[in-house]
Amino acid sequence: MNSNSAQNKAQLGVIGLRVMGSNLALNVESRGHTVAVWNRNSQLMHDFVAEHSGKQFIGAESLEDFCASLERPRRVLLMIQAGAAVDSVIEQLCPLLDRGDIVIDGGNSWFLDSQRREALLRERGLHFVGLGVSGGEEGARFGPSLMPGCSEEAYAALGPILESIAAVTESGPCVTHVGAGGAGHFVKMVHNGIEYADMQLIAEAYDALQRLGGMGASQLAEVFAEWNKGPLESFLIEISASIFKVTDAQTGLPLVDMVEDRAGQKGTGRWTASIALELGVAVPSIAAAVDARVLSSQLEARKELAQVFGEAEEGVAAESNLADQVRDALFAAKICAYAQGLQLIQAGAEDNDWKVDLSEIARIWKGGCIIRARLLDEIRAAFERNPALSNLIQDAGFRSQLSASIGALRSVVALAQSHGIPVPAMSASLSWFDSVRRARLPQNLTQAQRDAFGAHGYVRLDSPDGEPVHSQWL
Repeated sequence: MNSNSAQNKAQLGVIGLRVMGSNLALNVESRGHTVAVWNRNSQLMHDFVAEHSGKQFIGAESLEDFCASLERPRRVLLMIQAGAAVDSVIEQLCPLLDRGDIVIDGGNSWFLDSQRREALLRERGLHFVGLGVSGGEEGARFGPSLMPGCSEEAYAALGPILESIAAVTESGPCVTHVGAGGAGHFVKMVHNGIEYADMQLIAEAYDALQRLGGMGASQLAEVFAEWNKGPLESFLIEISASIFKVTDAQTGLPLVDMVEDRAGQKGTGRWTASIALELGVAVPSIAAAVDARVLSSQLEARKELAQVFGEAEEGVAAESNLADQVRDALFAAKICAYAQGLQLIQAGAEDNDWKVDLSEIARIWKGGCIIRARLLDEIRAAFERNPALSNLIQDAGFRSQLSASIGALRSVVALAQSHGIPVPAMSASLSWFDSVRRARLPQNLTQAQRDAFGAHGYVRLDSPDGEPVHSQWL
């Protein structure tokens, strides 16, 4: 079936017509492309094509019809649940495809699964693209940030379509060829990890302002709206200001105050923290954000312990410039969180032999995605100045900004902790900064302990290139 002509060939096929799949299909069609659509539940496909009658959609009853409706090389976008379902559909598709055809996984898949699938399809003469998609429902419909990991040949065939549907900023479409294999899904995973940290840092800023400063929703809306005019300008700050303005129709209270404080998660933040440990990269701000969501889920246990130990102080007399202090603290902590995420991308690229351009990653994150922010312009500039930059805060511009704002982070963390207000991600950011800038850490004692109880050996300070030695400590 076809809403226009059954003779048309589609430039892209979309499998999976739930929220993200249907919105991406609409986005692609709106850019002048014909789109073939298939869904395991055929009624969903029929409803979608009927609802958008007059548009360039080809609805397919079977995978055979679906593949036959696509021009060569076939470009098949899977928008289905990550995991076994992706492998199942790929196995059904492969016999229906020809050499040079392209299978694209647009879900939040584990990057090692993407590596495996790329190798499997390459053996069959097919291309596989692990496509990171950020921007949620609205981004999918009108312009997401896209992170494709694939061969150069696959990107040459797919790139023009991706560039036509991506968000656009003053520096171009928010899509780039990230690298080979699983690079796209790896970068998207880290994007989500940074997103976890950013959201947690904003939540801590909100908590400090309401509990220490006694601010209500209307004041918070004003403060966040003002913040969004400066260095903190970002999608997340913008929507936070809007959230504080919404009133609950049932109670007349700010709607945000009626939301249960139990945060969900889909796993990408946890993946980020896990792979960071495996690659030997410290991402404490991201890990603290993951832990904060876990702790938030333990609602009943928290209520019981609140009865035992009492709640934190609220409405304490705080400095008159508390909002400015929290603003600067949030900015400093955010720089640290981004620096950690970018170091993880560098480590992943080195471990997998990907050539990831971090200035390009900052560029494509500037539009469409959840963490889009003014800060990304400065990150892009930093890596353009020095592509080999091993830590973002080594850049002269970021050194200057941290020097100006780190004092506020110390003050806010100290004030919050002295009144029992948890600020785990801010604390983690501060500890990370203090650790990476210190020439000598106390792990000399740790290594001596390891040698004392396990004969693990240690390197002498006066012989850093020498072999490890063992001493009798006990």
